[in-house]
Amino acid sequence: MPIPLFSATPTGSPGLAPIDIDVDGILRPVLAVGAAHVSSEWEQSPHRHRKAQLLYAVRGVIHCEVESGAWIVPPQCAVWIPGGLLHAARGAGEAQCYCLFVEMEQAPRLPAECCTVAVSPLLRELIFKAAGFPVPSALDGAQERLVATLLDELAGAPVQDLHLPMPRDSRLRRLAAMLLANPGDKTPLAAWASRIGMSERSMTRLLLQEIGMSVGRWRRQLHVIVALQRLAQGHSVKAVALALGYENTSGFVTMFRKAVGKPPARYLAERGR
Repeated sequence: MPIPLFSATPTGSPGLAPIDIDVDGILRPVLAVGAAHVSSEWEQSPHRHRKAQLLYAVRGVIHCEVESGAWIVPPQCAVWIPGGLLHAARGAGEAQCYCLFVEMEQAPRLPAECCTVAVSPLLRELIFKAAGFPVPSALDGAQERLVATLLDELAGAPVQDLHLPMPRDSRLRRLAAMLLANPGDKTPLAAWASRIGMSERSMTRLLLQEIGMSVGRWRRQLHVIVALQRLAQGHSVKAVALALGYENTSGFVTMFRKAVGKPPARYLAERGR
């Protein structure tokens, strides 16, 4: 079934149209597709396909959601989505994206679950080259060798900890939805628990059991994801810090550095290069 790879939201660039491709109907083990620059926000509605997908952000930040969680894809990173998994995606900031679709039997060494991976300069160039192969013609010998190298490089790509897991319990899902809607809310845990009909102790124990994170760590991970999205849209570090409920910029920068190893400005600058 054809899927819209990228489409502008109503506030997007005039005349930007979706790119519809039947990725499962193209009889090729690996298919790479490049998307033109998108100057505003874009989104993909929930969909699934047989082939696995690598969604790579050259510029901008991509937010990908599946039932089990959400993944943030900053510049020069990609999200790996196994085949058959229902997923949706949206982008923030000026974006340039590439999609790689892979038949699962061609990639036994690739992850069986969603993850965010770093894209090396070699992997980036291989994706660019593969995106130039004509569709839907079969690959020749040189192209097949390049694709084999691409898959080897992808299998060795380091996984990035930019995942926001989502609980299965319906009450915890309501909690997650409220925190996602207002990430800067500083309401005490006891009040959050009361809102979803649980005791604070039961809420924290069940959340740790379901996603392997405390409420505090989950919120910090949420703050990193929201911060990357807003910084990519051009918001200042100070504005993002205040929006997320930090009393000053230094507290936010300390949290961000502990989460990803670098302060936000340096992290995005290096990704941009």
